[in-house]
Amino acid sequence: MKSKRQPQRRRLSAAKLDELIEEATEDAYGESEQIMGFLTMLEERLKFPFKTEVLGVEVTVERLDLTDNEQIVAVCSRGKSRQSIPILDLTLPDPLMEGAEWIEAFRRWACGR
Repeated sequence: MKSKRQPQRRRLSAAKLDELIEEATEDAYGESEQIMGFLTMLEERLKFPFKTEVLGVEVTVERLDLTDNEQIVAVCSRGKSRQSIPILDLTLPDPLMEGAEWIEAFRRWACGR
């Protein structure tokens, strides 16, 4: 039986992720402004569209959005269907798309809140 483990990816150091977090949250007062800082950096730095998998099905991430409860979501499409997936739950593609380090930084920040 073949292993379904994902190949090892280069991981960013904690120090590098902390630098990205600092850049995204600089001059942000409170959690709401920090989330907006991350949304801005993600929208500017991620290369859209990109493909990934949701529940084993290939989808295209078209853009990001912010929900009413201040959750950053990826707007995913497949054919005419659309679904928003919290970016914290989004499976990253292999190879990584341009700007993926910002998702990793946001995940590290979110875990520390």
